[in-house]
Amino acid sequence: MTTIQDIADKLGISKGTVSKALNDAPDISETLQKQILETAVELGYTRLRRYKKASQKICILAQSDNIQYEEPHHFGHDIVMGFRQMAEPAGFEVDIVPVNVQTQRSTGYDVFMLQNGYLASFAIGFALNDPWMQDFKTSHTPAVLYDNHIIGNPATAYVGIDNDEGMDLAVAHLKKMGHKKIGYLSSALGSHIMQVRHRAFFQAMHRHGLEASPAQAAHSYYLTECMEKHLPRLIDLGMTAIICCQDTIAQAAMFQCQQLGYRVPEDVSIIGFDDLPVCPYTSPPLTTIRQDRTEIGKCGYYALDSLRNGVSIGTVLLHAKLMVRNSTAPVKGGNDIEEI
Repeated sequence: MTTIQDIADKLGISKGTVSKALNDAPDISETLQKQILETAVELGYTRLRRYKKASQKICILAQSDNIQYEEPHHFGHDIVMGFRQMAEPAGFEVDIVPVNVQTQRSTGYDVFMLQNGYLASFAIGFALNDPWMQDFKTSHTPAVLYDNHIIGNPATAYVGIDNDEGMDLAVAHLKKMGHKKIGYLSSALGSHIMQVRHRAFFQAMHRHGLEASPAQAAHSYYLTECMEKHLPRLIDLGMTAIICCQDTIAQAAMFQCQQLGYRVPEDVSIIGFDDLPVCPYTSPPLTTIRQDRTEIGKCGYYALDSLRNGVSIGTVLLHAKLMVRNSTAPVKGGNDIEEI
């Protein structure tokens, strides 16, 4: 095991200086502390090994540019609560740490974790272009990623729902009601999960023997472009149903359809994804694919505990569930509805 003396020998400084830097002493310069922390990470030093009686601290890293979690109606709230429900009774102190791109650029992931005394992390809301997504490929500090998949690093795991199953449920539901022309509307494909759902849509369409051309799917960074350009185009192409990558896109699509003079679900059926708390109360109530975010948080802890104990879990996926409400209906004028 790497010791403080090993770090001191590597840098040619005293053991006391290393100890001060690791404990954030004010009389150590920021430059020297950074060098010591980076060397400690390079040598594989962890506080867990050296300070057996230290507080057992883990953290939830929330990419604050991409995910909200403070209020009950926020997407990440239940994920955070589920994780804490398992971690805190097990004796861990859990910090919820908001991070942005600037934070990630200023300090590497392993160094950040060592500097703050965290043993492991549950990372939520990270996009593919976030700096720490590169760090996670080679990091040594255990990290469980929600809706992100790192290949080849046994110190990381991926938790989420089975999006292939969820998309299959959505397509099967629409097909049973006679829909053959189904479109897909998505936000930008800048995250792992948006790419997964985009691919899952086409796979589900092919599995169910339905036409699936690239023209039937659209995506954009801008919600206004989705609503004002892509949604009308899909309707003009004859789509009688549209699956949306997220509930927020689906809610906007329902409103835009109504503004364009189309009735939901009589003229166009719409399905969302995630089952946000507001979905039963939209007009009409939104049919959607549910992911149990509290259970995802709990699985995040299970996976993290496994990684910390040397069990290199790769992927944990929960089952998806179709929540049928009033935004979907049999295709207008259809007489070939499948028996359920």
